[in-house]
Formats: sequence, structure tokens, C-alpha cells
Amino acid sequence: MSRLVVGPFNRVEGDLEVKLEISGNQVKEARVNSPLYRGFERILRDKAPLDALIYTPRICGICSVSQSMAAAEALAQAQGLRLPPNGRIANNIVHAAENIADHLSHFYLFFMPDFAREVYAAYPWYADAAERFKAMTGTAAADVLPARAEFLHLMGILAGKWPHTLSIRPGGSTRAVTANEIARMQAIVSGFRRFLQRFLFGDTLERIAAIASGEELAAWAAERPSYSSDFRHFLHLSAALELDRLGRATDRFMSFGAYRAEEGHLFARGVYEDGAIRPLVTAQITEDVSNAWYVQDGQPMDPFSGRTEPDADAPDAYSWCKAPRLGGKVMEVGAIARQVVDGNPLIRDLVSQGGGNVHSRVVARVTEIAHLVLAIEKLLGEIEPGKPFCVQGKIDGSAAVAGLTEAARGSLGHWMLVENGRIANYQIIAPTTWNFSPRDMDGKPGALELALEGAPVRKGEKEPVAVQHIVRSFDPCLVCTVH
Repeated sequence: MSRLVVGPFNRVEGDLEVKLEISGNQVKEARVNSPLYRGFERILRDKAPLDALIYTPRICGICSVSQSMAAAEALAQAQGLRLPPNGRIANNIVHAAENIADHLSHFYLFFMPDFAREVYAAYPWYADAAERFKAMTGTAAADVLPARAEFLHLMGILAGKWPHTLSIRPGGSTRAVTANEIARMQAIVSGFRRFLQRFLFGDTLERIAAIASGEELAAWAAERPSYSSDFRHFLHLSAALELDRLGRATDRFMSFGAYRAEEGHLFARGVYEDGAIRPLVTAQITEDVSNAWYVQDGQPMDPFSGRTEPDADAPDAYSWCKAPRLGGKVMEVGAIARQVVDGNPLIRDLVSQGGGNVHSRVVARVTEIAHLVLAIEKLLGEIEPGKPFCVQGKIDGSAAVAGLTEAARGSLGHWMLVENGRIANYQIIAPTTWNFSPRDMDGKPGALELALEGAPVRKGEKEPVAVQHIVRSFDPCLVCTVH
């Protein structure tokens, strides 16, 4: 038995450290440490409720819209507001655009460069992978970064700026747009579609969205050479390295529901477990701090009564991340969870074959881009210039509300308790908090800790490449994890 500390990881938002117990040539046990404490919940205490719209987007520079959406939804509930269709549509477009940009950044800048590591230099596919995806020098960055920047001009039109836009309000969006601006946004999306169809997919978005099984995906990938598109390139590398056998976690998936529609969500809310969907009961959500550096509560707490009181000397602690659970169970969140809960046939099929693993997580994330761009094209056509984008309201007295949404990395919740017109408690559970949680009071490891068990370690490796692939397949955002 030997021990290995891996970290800090590069190309990750925030700090991350993983402690591995290695037996033979594989990981026997893992402990995931989020070593940065920030304390936004404490900052928000005693503030005016609307101040949450100013503070919470600053939690993160790459998913600030998701934080705004969660805060705005909580405040809308507290004010009893129903958004006008234009406001709901505008916010959904801004939110979807941010999530698409996150997915694109993850694939090109965070995940794919690991295939250009020297450990793979002897493989026959290495030269092509390094030429395309190597950090700093690969050709992919020169293609994706301008396309991503141009696509994010949507934010300038609909939200004023990005990140930390202030257009998202409890009653909708403060930015009404004209017919000319809608046409401009349609042109931006059309240009982005051309980039995706030329470089990422090498095929139409409609074709990608229609793939309904792992067998169909493999057949699609085999139609053309791997170098014909970046997604095909990934599928070729994934098959060569058997990434579908790497990083399986709980196979329990949860989604808070993404992009509100007139009724329900574009991507449904629910829980997927043992091949079946069941309703999400949010009252079953608790946070456990038994192995985290916080004042010990003695038992898991629901978010409305939960505390974020740091204690760097807490016994048995090894992370600033809390351990959220649903009904006492470890849940995995992210694009794979959204798609399997929503009934996406391709992702359902991949999960039925190999569970949540490195391959299925990345496929879910990349194909979700196609679904979201198609959705944005439809939503832009539904905006009605001249009609209201926002309504106003106020909070009378006290409130206990929860704003639940889906960031790129998974389920994000803001729980707010208002007393006498001020914030009495504010608790945030971010996607990476779910996925990167430490053990709970029963000793159950979090999703990533479980996924790392059994990961192969090559002789002499100090940064096991399999561990890198597994960690990045979750697309961690550590600054959100501990706020």
C-alpha cells in the first residue's frame, strides 16, 4: 500500500487536491480535498434580499448566470412573481448560452489536452492528438476561442455584459430587445452553428441530436475518419483507451430541471436510479459536515437550517466541501444527469451499458451543446418585441424559499430564509459540492471519490493520467464548491 497526493490540478477553476491510497497498480481509496474557503453565505447574512443578485454571481466567473438564475428564482418565489414570457425566454437564452460556452471550454481547453500528455507519446494516435489539442500550441484553440467569443456577444445584447450580468431579475429581464436585435442574435447563432458543424461535429446539429443509442453513435463515428471532426476524434480516443470502463460512480442521477418553460422545464426535473425515474423531493436534501472543516452539527442539516461556520480544527475533517445527500444517498449531477433524467435515448442507453463513466459524461456534455443551440434558435423566434420583459414585486415580511436550477456542471440550489426584511440564512449547494463531496457521517464517499476507486496507476506515475481523466470528466468548478 502506498499514498499519493495529486494536485493542485491545472486547468480547473479553483484549487483541488486528491489523496490516493494505492494498492498494486490501482487506486484503492480516494479522498477529495477542496482546500479553499470563501464564505459567501456568511457575507449574505443580514443583507437585503435583493442584494443576493449582486453578491452571488461573484461566486464564480464562469457560471455567474447560473448563480443569478438561482438567486432570482428564490426571490421570485418570495415575491410571488410569475415571469412574462419574454423575460423567461430572454433569461433562458442567456443561461443556455453560458452553459454552452462552459461545455465548449471544458471539452477543448480542460479535457482534450490530457490526450497530449507525454505518457501517451508511444501511442499511434498521439501525434494527431497533440497537434490538435495540446495546451497552448494545439490548433483547436485557434478555432474555438474566436467562435466562443463571437457567440458570447449574445450576452452583450440580452444581458449587457458577461460575466456578472445584472439584467436577470426576479420578475424577468431588464433588457428588452427589438426586432433588429433579434435578427442580429439569430445571425450570431447561425455563425456559431457553422463552427460547430464544421469543427466540433462535422455534421448537422439535427443529426447529432437524433442519435439514439451507443450503437448508432459508434456507427456515426465510423462514417468518417477520426480527424474529420473533434467529437469523432474524442470518440476514437475514448474507444482506444476504453474510457467507458473508467470512472463509474453511483449511477444515481439528479436534475433540478433546466430552462423553465410555460409548464415544467426544457430538461426535466427528477431522479434516475435503478433504471427508473422518480420525482425529486427537495425536502430530502441535507448537508453533512462530519468530514469538513466546519463547526460540527452532529447530524445532517437541511439547507434552511444549515450553517457555514468554519472550524479549521474540526476533527476528522479533510475538505472545505460539505457532503450533500438526497435522502441520505450520494447523487451524481451534471449534463449526464440532466439528459438521463430527461429521457435522452442516447444517454439512457450509454448509462444502461456502462453507468456513469468518463465516456458517457463527455458524450452527454458535448451532445447537449447541439440540443441547446437548437433550443436557442427556437426561443429567439418566440420573443415578441414590444411586450413586457419584466414585472416588479416586493417581499412582505418573512419567507423561506429555494431557487433551483441547472448550471453547466449540474444541480445548483440557493436556499434563502428572510426574517423582518433581511436575509437570516442563505445556503448554497453547487454542482461540484454534490460531485466532489467528502465522506459523510456514515463513511459513504462522494461521487468522485467513488469514481476514482479502481483507477489504474502506471508504474512511476506521480499524476496518474487515469485520475486526470476521471476528475475532468466531472468538469469541476472548485470556487463554486465552497462559495
